[in-house]
Parts: sequence; structure tokens; C-alpha cells
Amino acid sequence: MAGRILVLNTGSSSIKYELVDVETRERPARGLVERIGERNGRLTHRTGDRPPYVRERPFPGHGEGLDAMMEAFAVAGPGLSPVAVGHRVVHGGTRFTEAVLIDDEVIAEIEKLAPLAPLHNPVNLAGIRIARKAFPGVPQVAVFDTAFHCTLPPEAYTYAVPHEWGVRRFGFHGTSCAYVSRRAAAFLGRDLAELNQIVLHLGNGASATAISGGRSVDTSMGMTPLEGLVMGTRSGDVDPALAGYLARVNGMDAEQVEHALTHRGGLLALAGSLDMREVRGRDDAAARLALEVYTRRVRKYVGAYYALLGRVDAIVFTGGVGEHDAATRAASLAGLERLGIAVDPVLNQAGSIGERAVSPPDAEVLVLVIPTDEEWEIARQSLTVIS
Repeated sequence: MAGRILVLNTGSSSIKYELVDVETRERPARGLVERIGERNGRLTHRTGDRPPYVRERPFPGHGEGLDAMMEAFAVAGPGLSPVAVGHRVVHGGTRFTEAVLIDDEVIAEIEKLAPLAPLHNPVNLAGIRIARKAFPGVPQVAVFDTAFHCTLPPEAYTYAVPHEWGVRRFGFHGTSCAYVSRRAAAFLGRDLAELNQIVLHLGNGASATAISGGRSVDTSMGMTPLEGLVMGTRSGDVDPALAGYLARVNGMDAEQVEHALTHRGGLLALAGSLDMREVRGRDDAAARLALEVYTRRVRKYVGAYYALLGRVDAIVFTGGVGEHDAATRAASLAGLERLGIAVDPVLNQAGSIGERAVSPPDAEVLVLVIPTDEEWEIARQSLTVIS
């Protein structure tokens, strides 16, 4: 099917969008509406190599933000007549294990899942509702971050807690994992079905995923995106008794503890900054400790997933930190040489972009850098649904 798909990623105070040509994979336009609900809203719309179209004004809500996006297309181009609109939706629970065509029933089901992702699903839904009004008659598709992990076996997704609680691991970054694991197989010239991979998506959010034959078999994020690796503002793994302790000692309730672990933890708590580039550029004790905690956690998950998989063909770095921070890649895999895992100092520091190997040529386990492309993956899955 020919045509262009509009990909929308609606956040709590932003709308990220890309127009994707499904035949050529070109991006005729992309942009960001940010600081929605604040006084200093900003829209940046990019088309090809031309200077960006920028508008700064308040956007009281997501509706006004989407109106601004439509205005940008009308003024700066290109023409906007998508064959479909693909939406990123963070949590699909057990109800959605693949991308689906959106109707009223799907919207109702996504709404029911809001308690699992209270910061994400409601705003994802806001984007869906606004886009349905803006593009009447155009198919709208929901692509779920959790769907890739629907292949987790029971022993991976089950928590050792009372069954009646109805909780389990879901996993996130699935759209990125799907794209990156497939591209890694293509880069290696091998069948995805025969590969065991560990994908390390390291950005402001961070996760590790063990993938066997293209299927997720374990992942570090849990029922929510808070579990697992150290992140920009999220703590990752902590002792579950922390909430009870803080309630007794500091008088904090569950909501306050969850908010602190989500928004005041991670690199921000350890080093006072959520930006890995800033932390990496410092040489004080807090920054050094933050980097050691961060990379040690990654290394621990790599070792654990190696044991689960039994054999690892490739370790794949992706995400902003994974793609661009050579020092973090090296430190995250340091000391694993006896497992056949090593990073070549020259290749790792080469400053290249794009898909590449950073392990020695004769390495038993290949270490790859594969830039993620979640927008293309959302467009691809949307095309599959409407076709």
C-alpha cells in the first residue's frame, strides 16, 4: 500500500510527530509540540533540509497542540493526507498483544488500563481522541509498548506475591526492541529465529531485554516502567520494603514514595542531574559513583540474561545513551571477557553513526550499536493492521 502514515507520540506535556512514507521510508516532516499547558509553549516543525518552522505561544491543552501541528503542515508543508494515523500507547496489559485498529471498544479498554500507566495511557488516549476528530474516516492504529513482551513465559512474568493481587510483569520499550532485534539480524545477515540477543535500550528510560528467536523471554521493566535499570529520574530496582520504611520514618504515603522513585530517583538522585552527558563530563565523587551504579546494574542484567539464554549471539545497544556514549558501553560490559563479551576500544570510540559492530572482529559475542527507530516501527505495524 502506498501513502504516508502520521505517527503520533502524545506525552503528558508534548506531542512528537513524524510523517512516514511507507514505500520509501523517508520522513517528509517531523516535529515536536512541547510545554503543553505551560505559558512558554513551543512548536518546531521540520521538513527536509529547510530551516525549521517554529512557533512559540501557549498551548493550553493537547487539542491546541494538535491544531498547531495541523497549522504547521498547512503553512510549511507538506500536504497532510495520511492513509492512517499510528499512535504509541504505553500499556496494553494482557488485553492487547499486537497493534489494533482503534474503535470505541478499544478506547474503552485502553481507558481501563490507566491504573497500570496513570502518567501515560490517559494522555495517549487524549491524542487518539483528538486525532479521530481531526482526521475523520482515516484509520487510527494503536501500537503498544508492552505488546512485544506478550511472549514472556509465566516464570518470567509472575511475581512471588499473593495471586489475588492480580499483578505481573509486562515490560516496556517493546516497539524499540522489535525494531532493533530485527535490524540486528539483518546487519548480521542471519535469520532472526536463530539468534539469541540481549537488547540494552539506554536512554532517559532504560531497559534490558533477553530475546530468543525474535521473542522476548525476559525483560528488566516490570508491571510499570519503574523496575530494572537505573534511569534518568527512575530508581530501577529497590527493596520493596522501602515504601513501608519511608512510611514509618518519614511519614510518606504510597503515592509520595512512587512519585519520588519515578521523578526524583536514578541519575538525578545520585548525581543531581538526569542528563548522562552532564554526569559523564564531571569528575566529582557523586558523578563517579552514579556512573558506577548505572553501569554495574547493566552488567548484572547482562550476566543474568546470559545465564537464562544459555548462549548469546549479540548484545545490542540502542537509545540515546546506548547509541552515543562509548564510555557507558565499555563500562557496562567490562569484566565479561570470560563470557566471550568484549568491546574493541578503537571501534567503540570511532564516533561513527548508524548500525555498527563495536566488538573485536573475532569476538564470540558480537556487540552492536543499532539506532532505534520507533516511529518507523509504529508506521510499519500500522500499515500491517490497515492492510
